[in-house]
Amino acid sequence: MSALAQPPDGIDASRLQRVLVIKLRHHGDVLLASPVLSVLKRAAPQAEIDALVYADTAPMLQGHPALAQLHLLPRGRQGGWLQRLGAECRLLAALRERRYDLVVHLTDHPRGAWLARVLRARWSVAFEREAGAWWWRRAFTHLARQPRAGIPRATVERHLDLLRRLGIHPEPQERAPTLAIADTARERVRDLLRAAGWQGQPYAVVHPGSRWMFKVWTPSGNAQVLDHLAARGLVPVLTAAPDARESELADAILQQASSRCIDLRGKLTLQELGAAIAGAEVFFGVDSVPMHIAAAVGTPGVALFGPSSEKEWGPWSPRMRVVASREHPCRPCGIDGCGGSKRSDCLVLLPVAEVVRALDAVLERPGRG
Repeated sequence: MSALAQPPDGIDASRLQRVLVIKLRHHGDVLLASPVLSVLKRAAPQAEIDALVYADTAPMLQGHPALAQLHLLPRGRQGGWLQRLGAECRLLAALRERRYDLVVHLTDHPRGAWLARVLRARWSVAFEREAGAWWWRRAFTHLARQPRAGIPRATVERHLDLLRRLGIHPEPQERAPTLAIADTARERVRDLLRAAGWQGQPYAVVHPGSRWMFKVWTPSGNAQVLDHLAARGLVPVLTAAPDARESELADAILQQASSRCIDLRGKLTLQELGAAIAGAEVFFGVDSVPMHIAAAVGTPGVALFGPSSEKEWGPWSPRMRVVASREHPCRPCGIDGCGGSKRSDCLVLLPVAEVVRALDAVLERPGRG
């Protein structure tokens, strides 16, 4: 690798002692940032790698083998202003005490620029912003370029581009997201399954919902998938977030399905959802965090994509198959449903037969290995 070109202002990873990785986004985004920790630890095994995330997304990184400390920021305005101020001061004090050599800011959140300045790390890196953002340019020692608008790049690779900008290049096997699952979560899932009548049979996890309902398929289609999985000898396990809209979707699916299903919606933490998916023979869902969890734990499956781009947000796993419309040249449009209607025709019109064929192809592959 030494003969290949490197950035002239690349850093010496052997000099790193403490690194802070900042990812203030949603659950799936945080899980897709996990390879950054893995690559940093391999490049700088002597360094302690910390992360700063929203508190509700902490399960996506807890237990990561490369992680030293996980700093948490409450999402939104929780508590009174005095309480929030106290929490901010305590967080800043904890971060300052760590004396970071490097800050890696994975989004365009203004807090990352502010922290890069306040923490006075020797090196700091983020993505370039639009012309005129002088305060952003002054906040970081290194800025990484992004592809031109309209050119898709996998989110995992985009995250790793920040390390590449520093001269730290990932190995192919390091790019897969990592999700550590506690033994207590696995046992809790087994208890819930047994309480629902499960006797150790192979099962399939079906997670039809998303926090963005324009990414959701039809109740009828999901019901037919449940019945097909049951016909193949699998116990369908239905999961959903503790959300009223997802629960309504699950109700509609169960009303139309003719097969018995284990209903775990709203009963699982994120860690327990990971444990349930890890124990499944196959996963079925849409573009949402459970899809990324399935990829991270190595469970084969099928994910449906509509207005979002599978090239940017697709599951990072050769065991996962994406089904997306080839009849809608407008996709991926990134719009919240056709015309902003919250209903995406490219998704809801996907033929059940095509989805079932994809599931069969995944199930008939030899072994999970």
